[in-house]
Amino acid sequence: MDYIIDKMLSQHWNQSKDIYIEGINTGHATFEKEAPEWDEWDKSHINSCRIVALQENVVLGWAALSPVSRRRVYSGVGEVSIYIRLDHLGKGIGTNLLKRLIELSEENGFWTLQASIFPENQASINLHKNCGFRIVGTREKFGKMSTGKWRNVILLERRSKLVGIK
Repeated sequence: MDYIIDKMLSQHWNQSKDIYIEGINTGHATFEKEAPEWDEWDKSHINSCRIVALQENVVLGWAALSPVSRRRVYSGVGEVSIYIRLDHLGKGIGTNLLKRLIELSEENGFWTLQASIFPENQASINLHKNCGFRIVGTREKFGKMSTGKWRNVILLERRSKLVGIK
């Protein structure tokens, strides 16, 4: 591994935002049509569970958790976001980021991680399955793209082995 995984800081956002925009432009990574500015992104993601893969000072990818609800009973459930620079796909960066994000989530009391992935994004589905996620089902016409097209998502989840949920 010729990169390190470290906490995402505000100074990483411009490069991370560029990677997010690459994902938006694929049409298979998110319903969003534009990336937010740092302040908005910062407020919507859990500070203790956001990381970057850095090669020298270049961000190769990032992963983060956002809360699924403000209700206290869901405080241990997080939604995974993971994005890799397109010219670095297939190099194991996603696997290393997701494994580290899982470790951080468990250190911070999360018992369930979930991901909603477009069915066409088979690489991301495989990444999550290889890291212990299971497919829960398909959410049909879950959201609408800016083009007006309705999209399905595959819902995956991973339960922490540390909290004893069976």
